[in-house]
Amino acid sequence: MVEEKISLAACNGMSATGLISRVAVADLIDEDEKLISICITATSTDKPAFVKLIKKYPVLGVNGCNNNCVGHILKTKGVDIVGDIDVLSELNDVHCHPKNVARLDEVGEEAVDIIKNKIYEKIRNLD
Repeated sequence: MVEEKISLAACNGMSATGLISRVAVADLIDEDEKLISICITATSTDKPAFVKLIKKYPVLGVNGCNNNCVGHILKTKGVDIVGDIDVLSELNDVHCHPKNVARLDEVGEEAVDIIKNKIYEKIRNLD
């Protein structure tokens, strides 16, 4: 894995895959001190601390779907992400289809594990 910290920017959308994005990122930042999260909503409102943070470390976008909202928001702030993940596509590829937008059931927990592994895979490939 890379030596410096990496910022993870999760989807804030009100979809099942948005929830999966947020939970996967929250789990990973608790598990790995080299990972931090950024609040894409606060970033979009030009909060100074968040704007400074997005320019300090490489950012990996964890999008709930292929709309790529995270990437678009960061681009408006002058930040090029180092990579991104489309959670919906990744889960469709393995026939995992969470449905709940607010609670994790068994399928949701499985989806979180899948996406956490995809995030780590993407980070390993940054080296």
